[in-house]
Amino acid sequence: MRYKVDFLVVGSGIAGLSYALKVAGHGKVCILTKADASEGSTKYAQGGIAAVMYDPDSYEKHIADTLVAGDGICDEEVVRMTITESTERVKELIQWGVEFDKNGSHYDLHREGGHSEFRILHHKDNTGAEIERGLLNAVHNHPNITLKENQYAIDLITQHHLGMRVTKHTPDIECYGAYVFNSDTQQIDTYLAKTTILATGGLGNVYKTTTNPITATGDGVAMVHRARGGIKDMEFVQFHPTTLYNPGETPSFLITEAMRGAGAILKDKNGVEFMQKYDPRQSLAPRDIVARAIDNEMKISGESHVYLDARHIGKEQLMAHFPNIYAKCLEIGINIAKDMIPVVPGVHYACGGIAVDKKGESTIHNLFAAGECSCTGLHGGNRLASNSLLEAVVYAHNASQEAIQRVKSIKYHDEVPDWNAEGMILNEEMVLITQTRKELQEIMSNYVGIVRSDLRLQRAFDRLNLIFRETEDLYNKSVLTESLCELRNLIACGYLIIKMARARRENRGLHYSIDGIKHA
Repeated sequence: MRYKVDFLVVGSGIAGLSYALKVAGHGKVCILTKADASEGSTKYAQGGIAAVMYDPDSYEKHIADTLVAGDGICDEEVVRMTITESTERVKELIQWGVEFDKNGSHYDLHREGGHSEFRILHHKDNTGAEIERGLLNAVHNHPNITLKENQYAIDLITQHHLGMRVTKHTPDIECYGAYVFNSDTQQIDTYLAKTTILATGGLGNVYKTTTNPITATGDGVAMVHRARGGIKDMEFVQFHPTTLYNPGETPSFLITEAMRGAGAILKDKNGVEFMQKYDPRQSLAPRDIVARAIDNEMKISGESHVYLDARHIGKEQLMAHFPNIYAKCLEIGINIAKDMIPVVPGVHYACGGIAVDKKGESTIHNLFAAGECSCTGLHGGNRLASNSLLEAVVYAHNASQEAIQRVKSIKYHDEVPDWNAEGMILNEEMVLITQTRKELQEIMSNYVGIVRSDLRLQRAFDRLNLIFRETEDLYNKSVLTESLCELRNLIACGYLIIKMARARRENRGLHYSIDGIKHA
């Protein structure tokens, strides 16, 4: 099938949905999502969205906190722009029907690691799910928006598909839409679009332990990489210090940073605090410091986890503010009002991704990106807690304004051919794909994790090169499946992380190598 739309949106989290709502009055909008519409990283965000709402907080304080967390690599102009837009963008979410917790007439604000003030708007401990609910409801009620589930974007359409040789040095690469695998019909459809936005989320499944949903396979980043667009800062992979230690569960259940903001303390198996050895901010230090501290404590003790002690907070407060965490822990026999919570770091967020400008446009013309798949310069070497949902709505807004201006002057490229599946006849056993995926996750977790070294990175690069060649060979002969495409994308993201980690000789933010030069 061939389709024509003004605005093609790939992804149905906070970035994709808020963008769609903004452009919907100016043309035909189609949102494609690879699974159920709600099944993205937004739904799993517990903590909340950071925004300046009341005194004594100020934009300058929020800007300063973001710059400190980013370890000197943030783009200060981008930080200033994003933070000063925060209040307005949050008000829009509220107008679309998102409900944040209140304390009387004021919003009940949390404080998290790295923040100097209380500025996190939340809905209990399932803020992302509430945002997703509100936005999806608004999207379903808009006559100009079509939302299609079980649609997996395979590749972006560029001049390459018109027979032109495209390299990363080719000037003026343009995006004409995307080839999309329809899981329901098992056919590959052609979507021609005047403008396209990638809001495809993260890449956590490159690693073995992640809080990301199973849909987070780096699809947007890999598609842009194949289309020869700009990718940056992939070495900065954020490990959330506290995921629930529950072996075999995928994704890992997140124990929100807001719990430490409320007073929970990290301890070893003997109930002894240890964060004072690593940072004066103790359990509320930025995530990279806390994750490395936990990693070190586990190496010293030989234990597979540490503990988070929230017992002194009190049952009533725990149940009121963290009902889902309370219920989840109870499910596996842990009463957090009486027992310490076993926790371990897990991959949580990619600070790097598709390079975009302040309007959210990538290096490929008419291709925008927003949310976790993008790299805006806001996060630098390490993301400040709860700035991700804010970044997503700010850049979705900026991209929407640019796309609206541009859409009237862009023409469809009707000469684009349909997908060529010629020669793809092999229907190989699933075991090849699942085994290679496990190998990739082992390589990345063991060699390209919280602490790296030159030897580990070299070993990871060599092993990844082998599975890349095997997988490309399989892809070129096989009948296309979503799992095979996801594997290719995960390998591409793994390669980009390793390549950029090897290129960065200085230890900054989330990139830490025992062979690295210490940042002055």
